[in-house]
Formats: sequence, structure tokens, C-alpha cells
Amino acid sequence: MTVTNIFRFKEPSMRILENEHLFLTHLMNEWHAIVLNFEKGVYTLEEGRMEIKRLRKLLVEFIEPWKNHCEKEEAYFFPLLGLYIGKEQGPIVTIEAEHDDIDGYIGHFLHHTLSNIENLTLEEMMDLVKDAGEAYEVLMVHFVKEESVLFPMTEKVMKAVDQEKLTQQLHTKII
Repeated sequence: MTVTNIFRFKEPSMRILENEHLFLTHLMNEWHAIVLNFEKGVYTLEEGRMEIKRLRKLLVEFIEPWKNHCEKEEAYFFPLLGLYIGKEQGPIVTIEAEHDDIDGYIGHFLHHTLSNIENLTLEEMMDLVKDAGEAYEVLMVHFVKEESVLFPMTEKVMKAVDQEKLTQQLHTKII
């Protein structure tokens, strides 16, 4: 029997974050399927109302693990990596700003679907769903940036003692 390693990184701290990305991507794919169906125009008005409610539920369920992941990165990963590469400009600043952008898209969708879903037209629902689609797009690019820039950089520049410290700090659940 052959065992395939799904992790691309050797450092345990980066594997923790990579594993969280895999889990969050799984959750995202569930709600993104609804977004794609809205974009394709496959829903009737009644189906759209049911699906926008389901999309809202899935996004609400996504928020806690997403926020927990972000808090870990912002409290431990970015500050420690920042000691090596700087924090005032560069990739960490960009990545942190994306956290805010993602929260904004999801928050906007949730705000506008808080009530009166039964009064929305199909066109209004399709317009609102664009926020969830944008959140998905930013999230996917965000994960690619972290995994192609920050994670390899961390493995290359961070001292073993700091890697161990980071692993201990990150070794908490996001759900």
C-alpha cells in the first residue's frame, strides 16, 4: 500500500496552517457551488430563495473556523515571521489586508440577507451572491500567496527555536 503525503511543507507549523487551508477550502467549496449555480442562472425564484438561505447558513458556519485561523495567523505567525522579513511593508501587510477584504465581502452578504429574503427578486439574489463569489476568489488567491510565498519563506529563514515556538502556538483547533 502506498501512502501519499498531502502536505507540501516539512515544518510542523506550516503543516498546521496548510491543513487549516485544506479544511477551509473544503467548507468554501460547499458554498461556492451555490454561487456558481446562481451565476449559471439555474435557479427559479423559489429555488433561489431556498439556496440563498442555505448559502447564508454555510457562510455563517464558515465564519468561526475562518476567524480562528486568521486570529492564529495574526497573533503568532505574522508577528514572528515579521521579525525576519519586516512587518511594515511587503507580503505580510498584503495578506493581512486580504483578511479584512474577505470579512468585508462575507459581512456585506450576511448583512443584506439578514431579513426580507422572501421579498428579494432573483436578480437581487444574484447580485448579493456576487459578494460570496468575491470572498471565494480572494480566499483562493490568498491561500495560494501564503502557500507559495510566506510558508516557503518561513521554512527558509526562521530559526528552529522560533519554528518550535510557532508550532506550539499554532497547535490549537479552529473548529
